Amino acid sequence: MNEDWNKVYTSTDFFKSELVRQHLIENGIEAVILNKQGYPYQIGYVEVYVKPDQFQQATDLIAESDV
Repeated sequence: MNEDWNKVYTSTDFFKSELVRQHLIENGIEAVILNKQGYPYQIGYVEVYVKPDQFQQATDLIAESDV
């Protein structure tokens, strides 16, 4: 990712990362996933990124949620 995005969440569970991304989007935060898991074993990380101006709001939402 370039400097136009900031990482707010990392997991080895793609499904959980997708839940976090959807939660952010539902709350008006633009979010994308970068899947760094290798095929076919799905070893590695899945990262969720947001725009820098929404970083604090995103981290607050993640901390408050039970996702």
